[in-house]
Amino acid sequence: MNTALHNEKLVNLVKYQREIYQFLYEEGKKGRLTCPACLEPVRLYLGIQDEPHFFHISNRPSTCQDKLSIQKPIEIIESSKELNGFQIPKSRTITVVQEQTTSFKKAKSVKAPPPFQPTSVEQANLQASYLQKLANDGTFLDEHQSNAVTAVNGPLLVLAGAGSGKTRVLTARTAYMLNEHRIKGNEMMLVTFTAKAANEMKMRLLQYPDMNQQMVKQLVTGTFHSIFYRILSFHQPEQYSSEKLLKKDWQREQILKEAGRELKLDEKEFAYDLALQQIGLWKNSLIAPNHVHAKTPWEEKVAFLYQYYENFKQKQRLFDFDDMLIGCYQLFTEQPQLLSIYHNRLHYFLIDEFQDINKVQYELMKLLSSKSNNICAVGDDDQSIYAFRGSDPHYLLDFEQDFPTAKVVILDQNYRSNHPIVATANAIIKKNKQRRAKSMIAQYDRDHAPIFFYPFDEEEEATMILTDILEKMEAGASPEDFAILYRTHTGSRAIFERFVHSSLPFTIDQDAESFYDRFIVKSMLGFLKLSLNEDDQESIKQILPALFVKQSVLQDLKAESILQDCTLLECLPQIKTGFAFQESKLKRVLQITRTLASLSPVVAIEKVEKELGFQDFIKKRGNEGNQMDKGSDDIRDLKVAAKRFQTLYEFLEHVDHMRAMNREIKALSKDRQHAVTLSTIHRAKGLEYKTVYILGAVDGSIPHDYALDAYRNGDEGPLEEERRLLYVAMTRAQEHLYLSVPEKRRGKTANSSRFLQPIR
Repeated sequence: MNTALHNEKLVNLVKYQREIYQFLYEEGKKGRLTCPACLEPVRLYLGIQDEPHFFHISNRPSTCQDKLSIQKPIEIIESSKELNGFQIPKSRTITVVQEQTTSFKKAKSVKAPPPFQPTSVEQANLQASYLQKLANDGTFLDEHQSNAVTAVNGPLLVLAGAGSGKTRVLTARTAYMLNEHRIKGNEMMLVTFTAKAANEMKMRLLQYPDMNQQMVKQLVTGTFHSIFYRILSFHQPEQYSSEKLLKKDWQREQILKEAGRELKLDEKEFAYDLALQQIGLWKNSLIAPNHVHAKTPWEEKVAFLYQYYENFKQKQRLFDFDDMLIGCYQLFTEQPQLLSIYHNRLHYFLIDEFQDINKVQYELMKLLSSKSNNICAVGDDDQSIYAFRGSDPHYLLDFEQDFPTAKVVILDQNYRSNHPIVATANAIIKKNKQRRAKSMIAQYDRDHAPIFFYPFDEEEEATMILTDILEKMEAGASPEDFAILYRTHTGSRAIFERFVHSSLPFTIDQDAESFYDRFIVKSMLGFLKLSLNEDDQESIKQILPALFVKQSVLQDLKAESILQDCTLLECLPQIKTGFAFQESKLKRVLQITRTLASLSPVVAIEKVEKELGFQDFIKKRGNEGNQMDKGSDDIRDLKVAAKRFQTLYEFLEHVDHMRAMNREIKALSKDRQHAVTLSTIHRAKGLEYKTVYILGAVDGSIPHDYALDAYRNGDEGPLEEERRLLYVAMTRAQEHLYLSVPEKRRGKTANSSRFLQPIR
């Protein structure tokens, strides 16, 4: 049914612009839509499987027919116009004259993959007695897996594609070496990138035949940091006492802020968290402070902070997590006799997720394995997605250069995903130039080709996904079957808000910051809040950077407010900065901020942007050093969120609720097992779900803007990593994969991701 009554006015979907659909969906949930024939409540369907339509809430069959005449059109407030110096809200009709104006595109399958050709994966020739025991115990190994398990001596590179049984190979190989070759556990080092992965491998080892707790306990297992810190603290216990470890980010940031005062950096404006990330990147690349070659003014500042930071730690005899690896590397290079001790003790090395290794980790493993040459590296260059941490896939790509006698085994059977998903992912990743040629082969087929769907914007995207999940759950699916993946945390705002207002349990990443707690967003919200409460101290603090006023002024404002018996906002025009242009702006703040309360949220935001020079503030701050997020993007996202609300009070109440819910959901996420997963693609690596939705498959999102900028400047590396990121996201899906291609992103027309070209 295409027609419904809204406030006694007839609404015909085919006559209305697409952007109104989300509004009608929410009006239906509020009980404001009725059937024009029977006057019973109806709602708007916004999902993936079917086209938008009105449906009766009651389950009884309906024989109601559409009424196709159009009465008075609905009007919505969108923007404003200027009249005699005043901003007047401007209404815009949501109807148009032409027939069939809706731009709705039906969901469609990706380009048909090559026909599925079943491959007979034979179990390996089980000559080794322990492999026979594994097989009898239910641990199947195909021929390539068996080759990786039994290649004990010499360097070995295992290219383990997505879903190829990497963990099974690593653990089976370890058990095989212990039982078949009688290698002692304390002669083997098994390195992982997370403590969770290390624990999972230990648990799996205990399930294999002839394995026991004592054998597993003897293994040298753990993350790079845990293993090498144990070595450091044993040989240099005073220097590397746990009491001297800078465990928290705020502790390290505090040291940088001390250095920043010498450069007169504003603590509220300079991105110290990003400076810490950059310092970590230099350290893990074994670049000392005096060897940094700064490429930008921002890097010059960070290089100064880096030098100060290292000097401070040295004087105070402190260390951080990066020093655990660097310190051990220095220990081995400066004391070859000590390295010789470990050469005589450790003879076999197994490294998981080798594509994520950085320079200091790689050099450490080269040092330790240089005598025995028994190093087994397991990874997939197509899943290298951590360049921002210093990871470099070229250590895997160029493995044979440092280990000329290396044997290479390719695990190319995918046991996770159905054929259409595997074939689609293959078609995308093969466009990368810097990779080892390989193609994954699915072990089973399903009639579930990956699907493109085309929401209008982020809000409709979230609604369509929620509807689809609810439909699948009605058919028997469970919440834990689903994952919704996005490029960055900011891309999750709409889907998070939609789930908060649903009854579905869901989890989010522990480091997921609320969108409304972002620096630029908080600053803008400060103006909106002050229009409703002129004595809001937190909001005054948030707007000062946007006015180019130091935080130290806040105390003067508080004192002046008491002496003059006026609000904090009224005190702002009295600040003397010594700059006429700045004092002139401060005088306008009071007048303009007071006008915001009567405006719609979107109009109020635009007014702050244009009349208080907020864009100048964004340009000045420039999110220096942050390639991933831009302040102007945050404001565009904020407008998309705000357009759903008619009053500032309603919008700001929603903002506070979402902040509180972000904290609550994070606390619940630690223990929730039966829940839909909302996650960045990076966090989802190594996991799998029956159904996966990928948000925002458009240029600017994936690939990210920063990668497109690098490509335009002649650097293809970031663009190839973005393609690997999409490949990782797609290969999390076992049965169903959905790629969202929204028409609008951040209020602007979006273009389908260039990565999708081979499968369209």
